[in-house]
Amino acid sequence: MIQREIGDDHICVLTFDRPDSGANIFDAATLEELNEHFDAMEKDASLRGLIIASAKKSIFVAGADLKTLLQAAKTSEIRGFIERGQQVFNRLANLEIPTVAAIHGASAGGGYEVALACDYRVASDDPATRIGLPETSLGLLPAWGGCTRLPRLIGAEKAAEVILKGKLYSAQEALKLGLVDEIAPRDQLLDRAREKLRAGKRKTEGGAPSTPGSQELAPPKQSGNPALERAYKIVNKTLSISPDESLRLELDGIVGLCKTESTQNLIRNFFLAEKYKKGTSRTPPEKIVHAAVIGAGVMGSGIAQWLSSRGVTVILRDVAREQINGGLANIEKVYADAVKRGLMSEEKAKQGRARICGSTAPMELRDVQFVIEAASEKMEIKKEVFRELAMEAGPKTIVATNTSALPVSELADMTVSPEHVIGLHFFNPVSRMKLVEVVVAKQTSDETRDRSLSFVRQIGKLPVVVRDSPGFLVNRVLFPYLLEAAELFESGVDAEPIDRALVEWGMPMGPLRLIDEIGVDITIDIGNTLEKAYGQRDHVAAVLLWLRDQQMLGRKTGAGFYKYEGKMQTPNDSLVEWHRGSAVAGGADPGSGQDDTAAQPASPPPATAQELTHRLIFLMVNEAARCVEEGVVGSPEDADYGMILGTGFAPFRGGPLRFAEHFGLKEIVEELERLARTEKKFTPCDILKKHARDGTKFYEE
Repeated sequence: MIQREIGDDHICVLTFDRPDSGANIFDAATLEELNEHFDAMEKDASLRGLIIASAKKSIFVAGADLKTLLQAAKTSEIRGFIERGQQVFNRLANLEIPTVAAIHGASAGGGYEVALACDYRVASDDPATRIGLPETSLGLLPAWGGCTRLPRLIGAEKAAEVILKGKLYSAQEALKLGLVDEIAPRDQLLDRAREKLRAGKRKTEGGAPSTPGSQELAPPKQSGNPALERAYKIVNKTLSISPDESLRLELDGIVGLCKTESTQNLIRNFFLAEKYKKGTSRTPPEKIVHAAVIGAGVMGSGIAQWLSSRGVTVILRDVAREQINGGLANIEKVYADAVKRGLMSEEKAKQGRARICGSTAPMELRDVQFVIEAASEKMEIKKEVFRELAMEAGPKTIVATNTSALPVSELADMTVSPEHVIGLHFFNPVSRMKLVEVVVAKQTSDETRDRSLSFVRQIGKLPVVVRDSPGFLVNRVLFPYLLEAAELFESGVDAEPIDRALVEWGMPMGPLRLIDEIGVDITIDIGNTLEKAYGQRDHVAAVLLWLRDQQMLGRKTGAGFYKYEGKMQTPNDSLVEWHRGSAVAGGADPGSGQDDTAAQPASPPPATAQELTHRLIFLMVNEAARCVEEGVVGSPEDADYGMILGTGFAPFRGGPLRFAEHFGLKEIVEELERLARTEKKFTPCDILKKHARDGTKFYEE
């Protein structure tokens, strides 16, 4: 797995190259092999330096093997595995010769910790090079020296930021942070590494730009993922204790974390991502090279940009030049941002832009393999587009709609080949959201479904198959939660405590802030569509109608539940007056002339943050369970992973159904039944009641 070469210059190069694999990882065997190389090197007095490199196309070392970790955690061998890694990396750190890591490709977790044990780090300037310590995002902490060596290299404050964020940085960002000493073109990487060795051994002990045990480090805000707190404590303490003591804290920390529910959920999510990435198809998929996107608005231009960045040529079509120009400007902005953030080279961005052709003219789309309609979310407009597309598309062209809630089957009826129609629901912003709901209508053929799944994977998104029904999975499960939050606000609970409670529980943002991000008008439209199908569970609260009438549509107009100025978010004072008027009018929207008593919660509003959180989250649990019960999704994993990807549902809780099992299905059903005595929308669905009654689960492991 590791080749050793010693040149005439007496420099040893260890090259990681795991056979029959695109990646290098650390498992027990790799650690032992590395250790044997150190045995040999320590006996060779002629050596003048060591370079650690990789032969892989886009991976330096991707970290510890998670399967080994999970297995070790279950069999209590985790302590031995981590301890062995620490011993081997310590040998590298204590070699008498200078050492340098020549990093090309992903250097993550243990793959960066091996580089940290070297004296120097030189990275290639290639976009494939991504460097960091993502362990906390998996519920773990860097335990092969990451929490100990990084603060000694760049200071505790910066190290805490890198470890707690858990993100991977481009070579340019890594250089700025001090994670690497130099960057070089890939073809000059080894030469630069050799030059670096001339500087001799590096002294870092106590030399980091930081006060030992600095009290200024802000503790992590988010609760729920205990890895953040554990890692933070070690980083904050490490500079005031010896490296050996610090490594012991790392070891105890990771062993403790591996036993927790949250860590097991986060690692499970990682494997689910791999499963959804690969799919189950045995036949090699056809490569999609030509596509068209109809509608150059925010979603249409976002989809066109993403496809073009993934090697697909795109015709972007809209009715007027003005729309096309707006769409092309959006695309330009996304590309410029990607270059600025080091996610893409200027050359790659230039090639991507060149693959897009904007047009207002109807044209033959016979050579286009996929057409994605992203017109306005109005059924009549979409039907008109589909009628036209039926004439223009080729006999094998798949015609997809990017609707978020409208019935795909109705659109399929507008075409001559309904079996080639499918829903591909991308999420906003397209460049950042990984999920695509693949919506199978009753007319959709298996071939269309399979080609669509492989297309979604080809462009680097993660597909979840859902049946065509109002709201599909994500909006159907999310909206009872959002709309109930608006009703709680209406019943007198302020926006800030509602949102704070849910963020503290683990959601990426509170429900009212999320309504502001989605847009109050869009929330009302989707809510109305869902209320027609599901009744009171998706009732649109009067406060939303009032905000729309006042043109306070959320972030895009500068005000909704909150006021927005740049990155500043403050309470919206106008709503205080609305509350007063609403109380006078007995709950109806003053001036709306409509009786809105149906919207008023009949039970008293929740008194504690926990009651409030449970009330909102249990609605999502109930709706996710219904989606499994009704076959909207094929499995509990689809429901859970779809919600994590599509809404950021607290990943360490494993999704609504995994959370429900851990919390107790019986307890959830009892609480829903209690709430349902005054409000029918809380009535638990049959599958939840059955599991609670029989003591069974969604996941029988």
